[in-house]
Amino acid sequence: MKQLDSILSSQFDIPIFYIHTLVIGSGAASLNCADRLHQFGVDDLLIVTEGLKSGTSRNTGSDKQTYYKLSDMIKIPDSSFLMAKSLFDGGSMHGDIALTEATCSLQAFYHLVNIGVKFPHNEYGSFVGYKTDHDTMQRGTSAGPYTSREMVELLLSEVMRKKIEISDNTDVVKILKIGSRVVGALCLDKRKIENDNLGLICYLAENTVFGVGGPGGLYKESVYPHGHTGAIGLALEIGAEAVNLSESQFGLASIKHRWNVSGAFQQVIPRYISTDQDGRHEEEFLCNWFPDIELLTNAVFLKGYQWPFDPRKVENYGSSLIDILVYKEIHEKRRRVFLDFRRNPEGNLVIGKFKLDKLSPEAEKYLTKSNALFGLPIDRLTKMNPDAVNMYKSHSIDLSKEPLEIAVCSQHNNGGLSGDIWWESTNLKHFFPIGEVNGSHGVYRPGGSALNSGQVGSLRAAQKISETYRESTLIIEDTIKGIKSSINDLTEIISKILKHSDDEDAQCSSLRNYRDKFQIRMSLAGGYIRKDDITHQGVIDAKKQFKSFNECTINNINLLPFALKNRHLVLAHWVYLSAIEYYISSGGRSRGSYMIMDVEGNEIINPEGLNIIYRETKNKDFNRILVSCFTENGEINHKYIKRRPIPDKEFWFEFVWEQNRNKDIFN
Repeated sequence: MKQLDSILSSQFDIPIFYIHTLVIGSGAASLNCADRLHQFGVDDLLIVTEGLKSGTSRNTGSDKQTYYKLSDMIKIPDSSFLMAKSLFDGGSMHGDIALTEATCSLQAFYHLVNIGVKFPHNEYGSFVGYKTDHDTMQRGTSAGPYTSREMVELLLSEVMRKKIEISDNTDVVKILKIGSRVVGALCLDKRKIENDNLGLICYLAENTVFGVGGPGGLYKESVYPHGHTGAIGLALEIGAEAVNLSESQFGLASIKHRWNVSGAFQQVIPRYISTDQDGRHEEEFLCNWFPDIELLTNAVFLKGYQWPFDPRKVENYGSSLIDILVYKEIHEKRRRVFLDFRRNPEGNLVIGKFKLDKLSPEAEKYLTKSNALFGLPIDRLTKMNPDAVNMYKSHSIDLSKEPLEIAVCSQHNNGGLSGDIWWESTNLKHFFPIGEVNGSHGVYRPGGSALNSGQVGSLRAAQKISETYRESTLIIEDTIKGIKSSINDLTEIISKILKHSDDEDAQCSSLRNYRDKFQIRMSLAGGYIRKDDITHQGVIDAKKQFKSFNECTINNINLLPFALKNRHLVLAHWVYLSAIEYYISSGGRSRGSYMIMDVEGNEIINPEGLNIIYRETKNKDFNRILVSCFTENGEINHKYIKRRPIPDKEFWFEFVWEQNRNKDIFN
């Protein structure tokens, strides 16, 4: 890294540095990209992160957090093309990207194995798997509840061992571009925020890797960790194309400690109870909707590996009926919902009483093979997954003594920024969105494919950078001139925010209220139950709130990072809601992990009295991808494109070898 002359903006003297490749974020994808870049000979690197211990990769998981890869230990042969088809069949995913994620999955997986991630293998060295959501070939594997945390910790060890420089506690506040090329970022070093220049620092870079995670700060009901907000709005602001922003994944999660309650949490068949707001008047509410106890317990059991909400699994007492019933308890009846592992479901005289010998054949077989067909839900959970029980204990929640409060929460964005098969932005050169911020996923992604995609995408970005963008091409003097206007625009906004006010508590409350408004709006208008009139009004209100950002003022500079995050989050939520509205208004159907209400649609017949009329899922939507872009004139454009098929051609070795020698594969 090389220090250059300072940039004197209209307000601040900002130091400027040149770095070959700037890596933004410190999750599993970003750390892997930095590690691979160094491996490939690019060692002029800097990782910028708002917090090494923040982020989704380090702070989330599930009962056994899944990593999805090509299967190497099943009797039915697997292949890259079969795995690509599983990804592609999920809908609205480009076939060449699906093939890339499948083909490179083992290369990415074994890199993690080689640095020490303890994925379980049998005595012959094969990494056995299990079926996960939308999976047909037992491709799921896991290192336990903290798979991604273990990945992050070991990748960070590699980064530290290679002495790759890290700027911790540093927020990116502006992505810098000239024309259609990204040239670096303006950052705020929170350790130096009390300096005259507020800790602002400019990094020019040949390449910018953007691994900022999913939109964790957009939804009120969210399973993203509290420290993770995401920063896709920074890329949307400069016109980066995005795809499938309408496609988010929602599922049941605990809210005191944010965590997915999937897998064994459901397969042990806990009681679902609701109470009033004071925790009184307990009711086992599922009993009101199922005709018999076997159907009820089977739906709960299936929720374990049909965890994401899916509108196709609501009718006829499917597993996603549970999500709808939880919604009705919380949002219509204003009650609280809990999982209770202390007692077995009771049932009643109408639907029958719960007995372990009256389980569905699938549930009985699973619990029997797991040696867990006994006792109470907490006993079964302790037998099947003691790490999951201990995880909650480490957060002061004892499942043997108290129920676990839950809601249906935003969990993952299947859409995101648009990239090619090398994870380079489709309309901004030298800019590589990797990890969850990249929108490579389609509508129905297999569980665990996000971890695979992050590792494959970061590997591919490192390969492209090291092979084709290794040379220094920025003309520094021209670049500095080209970014001054953009930097001045932001520093002027900062100056307007930093106005005198005597009431610091009121300022903090105002910033929090500002964020609460768009988070509540996103959960209401862009959640898993969507209504066209509410979404339409949400877009109007979102645009209005975005335009009002400059009215926010503070005099405590320590609140500045929070305020600047509000700036890119409020933009992102407007673009997301606009994409959702466009999808609904152009005839989009219920699909993925959301249901679109429509008085002219189909009514759910079983169970009776649910009063849900919605647009049924139809796969005709699957062959198109929604592209969204925030324009320089402050408008949001949307269009549909046809997805690319899985490549169907012969890969002749001599020809591929020549393409490699000439580096034609990168074009």
